[in-house]
Amino acid sequence: MAGPLYRARMRAASQRGRGGLTTQHTLKYGAAMPFAAKTTVLALARSPARWMQAGLVLAIAWGCLEVPRLISHPLPGTSATRPLMHAPAMTAPLPLPGVPRSTAAPASPDARLSANSATPAPQTLNVRVGRNDTLEAIFQREDLSRADLAAIRSLPGLRDDLDRLRPGESLTLVHAGDNLLGLTRRLSLAQSLEVTRSASGFEAHVTAVPLETRARTISGRIDHSLFEAMASAGGHDSTTLALADIFAWDIDFVNDIQPGDTFTVTYDEIYDHGKYAEDGPILAARFINNGHEYVAVRYVSPDGHAGYYTPDGRSMRKAFLRAPLKFTRVSSPFSLHRRHPILNLIRAHKGIDFAAPRGTPVWAAGDGRVIFEGRKGGYGNAVILDHAHGITTLYGHLSRFARGLHVGEHVAQGSVIAYVGMTGLATGPHLHYEFRVDGVYKNPQTVSLPDAVPIDAGLRADFLAKTGPLLGTLYSPEGPALVSR
Repeated sequence: MAGPLYRARMRAASQRGRGGLTTQHTLKYGAAMPFAAKTTVLALARSPARWMQAGLVLAIAWGCLEVPRLISHPLPGTSATRPLMHAPAMTAPLPLPGVPRSTAAPASPDARLSANSATPAPQTLNVRVGRNDTLEAIFQREDLSRADLAAIRSLPGLRDDLDRLRPGESLTLVHAGDNLLGLTRRLSLAQSLEVTRSASGFEAHVTAVPLETRARTISGRIDHSLFEAMASAGGHDSTTLALADIFAWDIDFVNDIQPGDTFTVTYDEIYDHGKYAEDGPILAARFINNGHEYVAVRYVSPDGHAGYYTPDGRSMRKAFLRAPLKFTRVSSPFSLHRRHPILNLIRAHKGIDFAAPRGTPVWAAGDGRVIFEGRKGGYGNAVILDHAHGITTLYGHLSRFARGLHVGEHVAQGSVIAYVGMTGLATGPHLHYEFRVDGVYKNPQTVSLPDAVPIDAGLRADFLAKTGPLLGTLYSPEGPALVSR
C-alpha cells in the first residue's frame, strides 16, 4: 500500500512543481529545518528539469545550519572575534616593492573627529557692488553670517563707511564657511578700509594706499574752445577746469578766450599699481590770452597750505571774483545807455547780467558781511555785501537765499549765499551783479581788483627754491603746438 500511495504523492508533487521554484519557495525552504530541506530535495528529485533550483536550496539550507556554528565555535588555531556584521576589519595596504613602510602612528579616533570638525579653509571673495546693493544684501547673497555683519557695523565710526556703497566698486571678503574673517573696501583713491577678525572680535583700520605720481607737461592752442584744445593735447576735463579756476581772477573764460590763445600746463598724473587713475593738481601753468601772458605756480608752505602765485610771489587769488557763479553767457553787459527790456526806456544798466539756469548757486564775490537780505524793488530778491574799504556788491533777481543767511553774518569768498532766479523785473532766469566803490558803480569785468596777501617775506627763499624748477618746465623746448579741431 505504501508503494502506490507514495507514487501518487510523488505525481501530485510533480504536478505542483511544473511551474518551477519561485523566490518565495526558495526563502521558505532555505529557512526551514533540515527535515523540511530533505523532503524538498526528494520532491525535486522527481523533476530532473529543476536541478539548478535544488542546488540553490541545498546551499542556503547548509548555510543556515553551519555558519552560526562556525562563528560560535571557531576552528582550532583561530581566535574568537566580534561578529563581522558589527564592524568590518581594517586592513592595511600591502607595501609596494622599493617603497619603505610608513612609520607614522595611526590616527586616534579623537584626532580623526577633530579633523572632521575643523574650521573650513579661508577663502577670498571679490564682490562687485551692483545698483541699489547693500552690505546686508551681499552677506545674504553669499550666505555669510549676519551676526558678523552686525558686529562690524557696530564698530565706532564705521557704519557710514559700510552703508554708503558705490555701484561698480569692489569689496574683498575673506571667509571660512559663513564666518567672516576680513573685509577690505576702497574708501577713496588714497585710503582703504580694512576690517580683520581677532581673538577679541573685529578690528578696523584705515590705511594709506601707495600711489605713484608722474609729472607731465602738455601744450596746446585754442581754435574753438579750451576743452577741445586740452583734449587734443592729451589732457582731461578736470585739468581744464583747474586751469580756468587758477586764472579766473584775471581771465573771463566765457567771453575773453580768443582763437590762437595758447597754454602750457605741468601737472601730476596719479597711478594706482601702475595704472592711470586720475589727474593730480596743476604744478605750474602759462596762458597767453589775446597776447597777454599769465603765469602761475603752485607753492606748498611748510605748514601744508597750498596756493597759486605769480613767479614773484603775488597770490593769483584776488580779493574778488570776476564772476560770482558758473554762468552760460553774459546776457546784458555793463552800459550807461541800455534800453530796458521791460520798461522800454533808455536806462543805465549799472551792473552785469549773467544768464544761468534757475537754482544755480551764487557765490560771495569776496570776503564780507551781509548788510541786506530780502525784497528790493525791481531787483526782486537781493543780497548786498559790504567788503570794507568802501566796496559793496549786490546780487539781484534771486530765487531764494542760502539757508541760515541773515543780516550781519560774515561770509567767505566763494561761499554760497543764494540761487539764481527771475524775481523782480526780469524776463528770464539770470543774476544781476553790481560792483560799487564808495557808492560809484563800476564795471565788474574791467574794474581793477586788489590782490590778496602775497608770500610772507620769511618764506620767500623757500618759495623761490621750490617753484623755480616747476616754472622751468613751462619754457622747455616744445614741439609743434597742438591745435583743437
